[in-house]
Amino acid sequence: MSNTLSISQKILLEYSRLKNLQRKNEHALCQLFWECTLKCNLHCQHCGSDCKTDDLQKDMPLFHFERVLDEIKEHMSSKDILVITTGGEPLVRKDIVDCGKAITERGFMWGMVSNGMLLTLEKLDELIDAGLKTISISFDGFESEHNWMRGHPESFKRAEVAIAALMQRNIVWDVITCVNKVNIDSIVHFRDYLISKGIKHWRIFTVFPAGRAKDNDNLQLTSEQYKYLLEFIAQTRREGKIDLSYGCEGFLGNYELKVRNYPFFCQAGINVASILNDGSISGCLSIRSNYNQGNIYENSFIDVWNTQFQLYRNREWMKNGDCTSCKMWRYCEGNGMHLRDDKGDLLLCNMQRITTFNS
Repeated sequence: MSNTLSISQKILLEYSRLKNLQRKNEHALCQLFWECTLKCNLHCQHCGSDCKTDDLQKDMPLFHFERVLDEIKEHMSSKDILVITTGGEPLVRKDIVDCGKAITERGFMWGMVSNGMLLTLEKLDELIDAGLKTISISFDGFESEHNWMRGHPESFKRAEVAIAALMQRNIVWDVITCVNKVNIDSIVHFRDYLISKGIKHWRIFTVFPAGRAKDNDNLQLTSEQYKYLLEFIAQTRREGKIDLSYGCEGFLGNYELKVRNYPFFCQAGINVASILNDGSISGCLSIRSNYNQGNIYENSFIDVWNTQFQLYRNREWMKNGDCTSCKMWRYCEGNGMHLRDDKGDLLLCNMQRITTFNS
């Protein structure tokens, strides 16, 4: 596949660019991630959070987060905002049902990202009764691959139990797979397995070099493997047997609109915000702490949202290094902010990975 954009792609990308300028100006909050705990019952190879299995990690008290929700509701329409509880593992938190009730009683939509270890049918019914509308389950390949990735010998079987429960209830859900060197060779068979299980929605991510993944070569695809993965996603989408899309990780040149339904646009700090377990306010949980914009224990969330986040909404500062002369800058704007290091330099470029293999 050539890296040259077609005329139709350029038209769509230009239209999207203009719409994104409007979105930056309006910066309407659509998603709020809450890192409600740093406790976790797994030890994932790629974890970017400071997660622990012990009880010494203190969770943010619910009433502290409720204050933020109440403040947001005073200034915005809560029904237009999806609050996503994540972690750590949110189901480890003992009052997670109460957390969900507090979110939904204020008119917000409630979603969750989970490893599925504790998601039985009984627990799922509790969550749905509390207002849960959507949930994503991590599912990283067949048993040996998933258990290796998640660091637990029972994690695959537990994920299967969670998926079986979800298939019995009327709720929006999908599975998420982090593709790496260990599981990429079986990705075609794993897709067929998901289809045979009746799973309808699947998202694929790749692992970026941060947290525990920084020095683990098994987690980073080669340029050839990355190109193969994009071709696989495009082909699977054409076949239409499962709703598959690639994550919001970066600009993909000629693969834009072939591997996901929308052109790349990093919404962090524009339509998406995150509140970390320590109260820090960020655009995305994956972005480094030196890009945090405040803290709920020191600042008004609304004031921070309305007056800060300039680094997120004007990314000209990211036009450095290889980005300086890149012809795709107008569409990419320096890739996702989670791919910038503490100095603002780009950790990896998705376009370069594709181009490197093609050359």
